[in-house]
Amino acid sequence: QVQLVESGGGLVQAGGSLRVTCVASGPTFSSYVMAWFRQAPGKEREFVSAITWKGDSTYYADSVKGRFTISRDNAKNTVHLQMNSLKPEDTALYYCAARALPSRLVNEYHYWGQGTQVTVSS
Repeated sequence: QVQLVESGGGLVQAGGSLRVTCVASGPTFSSYVMAWFRQAPGKEREFVSAITWKGDSTYYADSVKGRFTISRDNAKNTVHLQMNSLKPEDTALYYCAARALPSRLVNEYHYWGQGTQVTVSS
């Protein structure tokens, strides 16, 4: 069982940067693929990024590629999403998620956090 808690969201101007963090509890964190999803008001939850348990493979949605960077620290049970060159369309509730194998599909993830709000003003 993995429990996930996100933090680091906030309000930032377009072009700015923000880093969101997910802290996991549970002895098997290092064996999970960790991912970030986001959900804007009135829209479906969408994949943002994922990282394998060793951190040797990363995946990004086309909309964030080159602007966002995912990383993890297995010793601290944390995963980060560094977001640069933020745009108003990045405004959403950002969720951390975990599963055994990489996937971009929302319904394939077993564990979810409560989300942290990121708001980008124009």
